[in-house]
Amino acid sequence: MLKAFADLSTPLLADACVREGLPLRAAPPGIGAVDPGHRIAGRAAPVRHYGSVDVFLEAFGLAAPGDVLVIDNGGRPDEACVGDLAVLEASAAGLAGLAVWGLHRDTPELAEIGVPVFSYGSYPLGPVRLDEREPEALTTARFGAQRVSSADVVFGDRDGVLFVAAGHVEDVLATAHRIRRTEREQADRIRAGDTLRRQTGFDDYLAQRAADPSYTFRRHLRRIGGAIEE
Repeated sequence: MLKAFADLSTPLLADACVREGLPLRAAPPGIGAVDPGHRIAGRAAPVRHYGSVDVFLEAFGLAAPGDVLVIDNGGRPDEACVGDLAVLEASAAGLAGLAVWGLHRDTPELAEIGVPVFSYGSYPLGPVRLDEREPEALTTARFGAQRVSSADVVFGDRDGVLFVAAGHVEDVLATAHRIRRTEREQADRIRAGDTLRRQTGFDDYLAQRAADPSYTFRRHLRRIGGAIEE
């Protein structure tokens, strides 16, 4: 999956979801990689954290190589829920990375381990609570407004983290590649002096809008085959 994602980005996948008529399911703003150069792509392995690492160990036993552990820690700002030992164990289980709705710790060790970890950031305090475990602890994870399961695929890069239903991933990736080709062609033309306004027939758009106020720029772009804005 990471290889299929190699030439793409989460913004391109988001635009592809719009083109395909799919819901946009992004992690909250602020979720980023411990190492900004890291990327993730893989089937979601959901897990909810209740204050003890045992639920992670159980999740590792259920996950398949290449999965991404998606950790629901409620976005808590008062504790880090993963550190070096959990990430080392994830590596031993063959996971492709971790996406944490919360915080991490042991930042230097995580950087050395090299397994991609996405979170809100670092915090030195670990959990001191032990909450009651829910029946869905290993079947779904909340991640901001999103509910993630093993029927989803996780993508992450410098722009954030995106969730796509596995059944739609092939179409989304294909559409994202088409959008990328169009945008790269547009970018090359701008560098060569062919402005984006000329490429998009912006003067024609303004004239059409003056005649018909309901004529939107997105409608115009679809008519001419432009790729920006979606």
